[in-house]
Amino acid sequence: MKARKVKACIAAALAACTLVSMVGCGKSKVELNDGTFKEVDAAELQFPMKEKTVITGMTSYPANTESNPNNRTIFKRLQEKTNVEVEWTAIQGDQWGDKIALSMANPEELTDFVFNAGFGDSDLLKYADQGIIIALEEYIDAYMPNLKSVFDKYPEYRAMCTDTEGHIWALPWIEQLGADKTAIQTVGNMSFINKKWLDFLGLEIPETVDEFEQVLIAFRDHASELQAEFNIDGSIIPMSCIVNDGDQDPAILINGFGEGYGDADKGRHIAVTDDKKVICAATQEGYRKGIEWLHKLNAEGLIDPEAFTQEWSTYVSKGKSGRYGVCFSWDVANIDNIQDWVPLPVLTADTTNLTPQNGSFTSGFDRGRCVVTAVAKNPALVCAWLDQMYDPMQSPQNNWGTYGEEDDFDIFVMGKNADGEDMLQHAPLGDASPVEVREAESVGGPLAILDEYYGKYVTCPDDAQYRLDWIKDYYTPDMHTEYVYPNVFMSREDTESLSNLQADIQKTINAKKSDWIMNGLTDADWDEYLKSLEAYGLEDYLAIFQKYLDAYYANVQ
Repeated sequence: MKARKVKACIAAALAACTLVSMVGCGKSKVELNDGTFKEVDAAELQFPMKEKTVITGMTSYPANTESNPNNRTIFKRLQEKTNVEVEWTAIQGDQWGDKIALSMANPEELTDFVFNAGFGDSDLLKYADQGIIIALEEYIDAYMPNLKSVFDKYPEYRAMCTDTEGHIWALPWIEQLGADKTAIQTVGNMSFINKKWLDFLGLEIPETVDEFEQVLIAFRDHASELQAEFNIDGSIIPMSCIVNDGDQDPAILINGFGEGYGDADKGRHIAVTDDKKVICAATQEGYRKGIEWLHKLNAEGLIDPEAFTQEWSTYVSKGKSGRYGVCFSWDVANIDNIQDWVPLPVLTADTTNLTPQNGSFTSGFDRGRCVVTAVAKNPALVCAWLDQMYDPMQSPQNNWGTYGEEDDFDIFVMGKNADGEDMLQHAPLGDASPVEVREAESVGGPLAILDEYYGKYVTCPDDAQYRLDWIKDYYTPDMHTEYVYPNVFMSREDTESLSNLQADIQKTINAKKSDWIMNGLTDADWDEYLKSLEAYGLEDYLAIFQKYLDAYYANVQ
């Protein structure tokens, strides 16, 4: 409680400074509450409210979709259900990072809550210390029964949301699909190969890096035949990707080199050994050998020349034209179609291994999805409204889309489960892109979808089910790594230290990766690279991760 009082004092001081500053500039006053728990009678929070009530929120939306949240069916229904109207400030997704940072620095622009915040740990702790956001643990226990139920069933999620001082500063996004090494998040950048092309050329699905290279060469050398057979407009591209771009990155191909760690964590570039040691995956000898092999493919004209610069829209456009032999994505249906493609198995080089993504064993999780700000005059009401997002029938709609819209496509139809109760049933996707349809209907935000909801409240989406099957059949058997780095909530000091160290470390790793795939590397290049990372504090960087990994396993065992 002492830390909580300190934060309350900071918030009060900040509010006072803000008021003085704005009065001096002739601006309107903005009152920030001091962050202490504001209790209300629970009867006042029964939905629908007796009288229409207005709260304010800020959210993002994907480009080329509905820009007014209140025009989305999901929010229309929530307003009818709760009699709470949200006055939204909506920001296009590709502008979100810059604009939300400016808004959080100016109380004049703040709303009661930020719905699709996507804040990292450093952001949460910074805004908490500034008194811009408020602690939510008491509001969750008092006014958020849906979220509290999730925390009671899965206490690890509450632990992952709680900072080192015992406070919860944000509401999470949780998506359970599979568990442990079969969880859908264990593999992000799946590699896919064009089975139609393989069959036409009489080729087998490759299992080793050498076989894979020969397949790409065959795609290249038989380009004119492929174009004629499949009526392809445009040049044949044996392999396309977007280097250093999340799920479109080709790093999954290099897991078999050297020690077999690959580089699954493309943001932090860390992995955990079987003796629970945190290492930098991008400094291992296997990583170097893998990058050298990718350069060989590039020098042979087997990798898309635009792989280092293209944007998502360009990548998809070429894929939809049927020009790729191999591509990378969360789901190949976003790039082409699932009928003509199959996942590429884990390739053997020096070994056969696939390192799962860090944090994936506890399923999909975003700690900083939604915050309540110190502008909120009635935080209890705001939290009670946000708790509706955790209703078992609401969360799937927020995450994927809804039913009963007037347009040409819905994610769901309302059906019945085995007990005759309402259940959201996924409509067939057909030729529609899962990403595009969901972006048009869903709203994101804080939510929780638990494994026990499938078959009761919602069906498992077809694209998730076939992806789960792919992971189980193609990848899980080769996941020989025992540990992944867990979702831990570090102190502000350590979070900021990591953030500062990561800026130079990640920039160096990503820049060299692109350069070396394009131009190759020498022993001198590699030695200089290792010295640069050491100078940027790689040892301290790994030590912080190690500290929290040790603490995590000390608590769970």
